[in-house]
Amino acid sequence: MNETQFICGLKKEDFQAVVDGKQTDLYILKNAKGCEVAISNFGGAIVAIMVPDRDGNFANVIQGKDNINDLVNNPEPYLSTLIGRYGNRINKGTFQLNGKEYQLEKNDGENSLHGGTNGFHRRVWDAYQLGDNTLILNYVSAYGEEGFTGEVKVTVEYTFTNDNELIIEYLATTNKKTIINLTHHGYFSLSGIADPTPTIENMECEINADFYLPIDSTAIPTGEIRFVEGTPMDFRTAKVIGKDIDAEDEQIKHGNGYDHCYVLNKKEEGELSFAARVTDPASGRTMEVYTTEPGMQLYTDNWGTGQKGQHGATFPKRSAICLECQHFPDTPNKPYFPSVILKPQGQYKQKTVYKFGINQ
Repeated sequence: MNETQFICGLKKEDFQAVVDGKQTDLYILKNAKGCEVAISNFGGAIVAIMVPDRDGNFANVIQGKDNINDLVNNPEPYLSTLIGRYGNRINKGTFQLNGKEYQLEKNDGENSLHGGTNGFHRRVWDAYQLGDNTLILNYVSAYGEEGFTGEVKVTVEYTFTNDNELIIEYLATTNKKTIINLTHHGYFSLSGIADPTPTIENMECEINADFYLPIDSTAIPTGEIRFVEGTPMDFRTAKVIGKDIDAEDEQIKHGNGYDHCYVLNKKEEGELSFAARVTDPASGRTMEVYTTEPGMQLYTDNWGTGQKGQHGATFPKRSAICLECQHFPDTPNKPYFPSVILKPQGQYKQKTVYKFGINQ
């Protein structure tokens, strides 16, 4: 395909460089409806999702950059990237495994966040595109990388279906007992990125969860699993995101808005089931989330700075919503949370689907 035909307006050559001795590039997935997803193998960053609104107008609904230099030097390093080895936070960056204590980098105050400064979001992955619809990324995380034990081999497969489903499947194995919690940190802006990108506070959100994990003032789960009923955390029926986002509530204050892990309702462990739905009344665009994971972090971009993105777009505070499907934060220090331990004879598997549609 001629690059001028990419409706996202991004150019492959702008993403081609040698970073840490490895070649970076841009990969475009297309489906039969003419929609597109653009992905860099630097951090698995998704830099475009082109889908129509109710009037058929296409826009990019994910925040990112339009060249490799800006990706590498991003002031928001996790912007729409893969996250590993451990998504979310670990209290004081320490955990015990096999009677040994491991110390990770403290890159979020006193805590470890998203696998460290040089986690999976900053690695150049080996990429293989299979036709128009599928991209496979591979990475080998060395023993001791960012303080984690075990060598971990990871495969992430992105598939973009003709039903406008972006499917992300994860597979990992290890040669030594370790912990793992992978996710993708998509910053979704369903109204379309712009200068400035509109707030998400007018959008409606539904989350299929009766319980959530309260956090302390450093955003670490207290260990309690709390009922959402009667709190600003209740999204069991769709409500406007901005309704309670600044409520006089301890949990809202701890997160500076929403930055909480929801305990998804499941009939059985590991089933692929409905997690969330976001609707943008202005454009009519919708996004549904399905996952095999037990949890989903709702983050409402509470620390956005107005930084520049693709084609001169700017990303102010609360101009994106993140729905990060994962195991729970700080699980290594909360033994009653669903386990994140991966053993040499085992496999880590996860599947998450972001399905884009239109609400007429």
